[in-house]
Amino acid sequence: MVKKNKKPECIFLPPYAPNLNLIERFWKFAKNKLVKHKYYKHYKVFRAKVFQFSNHIDFYYDELKSLMVEKFQIIHA
Repeated sequence: MVKKNKKPECIFLPPYAPNLNLIERFWKFAKNKLVKHKYYKHYKVFRAKVFQFSNHIDFYYDELKSLMVEKFQIIHA
């Protein structure tokens, strides 16, 4: 909550900061679940796994709960 008569402070983020971008975090999570240490010989099998992953994303709720948050800490150098 912003106190009265206090101006909000703008904090500029680096131009490239994938760890601060929610979709980048989700993509990294999905990539680790789908292709880490796995090889799909046929595209159809890979595509089926992607659809299976996205259709059952609720199975990963606990893992994603802490990952998909907008809270992050700015460290001033």
